[in-house]
Amino acid sequence: MKARLSKRIAVSLVLACTGVTLVGRAVAEQVLKPQIAQDPVSDVPIGIQNLRFGMLDAGINALTFHSMDTLFTTRTVARSGPVWQLPREEHALDFNYQYDGKTFQANQFLERSYTNALIVLKDGKIVFERYLNNTNDRTRFIGFSMTKSITSMLVGCALAEGRINSLDEKIDSYLPELKGGGYEHATIRQILQMRSGVDYEERYDFQNPGVAASGFIEALVKNVARFADAARTISRKHLPGEVFQYKTLDTAVLGLLLERVSGGSNLAAYMSKHIWEPIGAEADGFFIMDGAPGVGREFNGAGFNATLRDFARLGLLMLNMGVANGQRILSSEWIAESIRPTDPAHSEPRGYGYQWWTIGNGGAYMAIGLQGQYIFVDPATRTVVVKLSYFPPADKLASDETLAFLKAASVWQPH
Repeated sequence: MKARLSKRIAVSLVLACTGVTLVGRAVAEQVLKPQIAQDPVSDVPIGIQNLRFGMLDAGINALTFHSMDTLFTTRTVARSGPVWQLPREEHALDFNYQYDGKTFQANQFLERSYTNALIVLKDGKIVFERYLNNTNDRTRFIGFSMTKSITSMLVGCALAEGRINSLDEKIDSYLPELKGGGYEHATIRQILQMRSGVDYEERYDFQNPGVAASGFIEALVKNVARFADAARTISRKHLPGEVFQYKTLDTAVLGLLLERVSGGSNLAAYMSKHIWEPIGAEADGFFIMDGAPGVGREFNGAGFNATLRDFARLGLLMLNMGVANGQRILSSEWIAESIRPTDPAHSEPRGYGYQWWTIGNGGAYMAIGLQGQYIFVDPATRTVVVKLSYFPPADKLASDETLAFLKAASVWQPH
């Protein structure tokens, strides 16, 4: 009896010292967040599902946005051959910009606007490069929807190769599984322009999930479905070509198209061969996948990751009208068409071309990704700026201030 009592006292002391309280019986159990706890059940570990679901949250996104290879299965976009060397002539950010009726010094901008990394190039030369939050020139950052603009480049490559005959062909002539659904009869061009007409709202309300939120949860968090699968059954809301409506699903369909016409390859390998190697990238890039090896597909609507300078090389490819690292990669006609707003009469403050955002009628344009990812190109001043950020979710003020900074950086003339 004394021995049992002594043992109970000893256990109580240990629990007291470690801060553990027993109520009834000892249970230490990790649970899924309520929004992702519903069926279907996933094989992805609970901790990873919870992290994926919360990866956009302020407070952790300064780290998660450059740690995607720890959260997801990935597929490498391999670099090869000589690196495209970028000359350097660095300067301090010695200019001001105006925002919200106030004047700010450019060197205040990085911390004000949740910056992980920033690079400014003038006429092909790096004039400013800076890394924050435990990042450096080897860090690979997620581009989110900047990936859409890369997908557009790949469509241009497939068209030039003759793998796609015409942008005005119907998408279901290449992807017959889309017949009978909302994408039937939509052309490749209309999908590039985000004018497919399908009933898909780019809304991520996880309390009342629609197609977009459910797709994010099932494909990316839980890996129980492929993100593009929704295209098979989605209904139509507008006639194809009639209405612009931004939809990641449209870009996912373009990814399916590229996979189908690639000759048995996959999207990452196709990009490696036709863009990443020719451009002289200095590091491998990677796509996050919506499933395990052998099952998942590249999340080509928002899942490409690369270093800051390699994103800048993509901007220079566009600025140079398709030439990079001494060779032509895209036709100048494709570049010009990609950055022409589909509806010029309604392009203020922004228009949309082939998965590229245009800025008014001044000729500048951008690839834009969720929560502050930008490749900004201004042909008039020969400027490329890449900003990789960690905006809090739905922070429009940070986006507005960034646009003010980009316009000021474009006209800046370093001395």
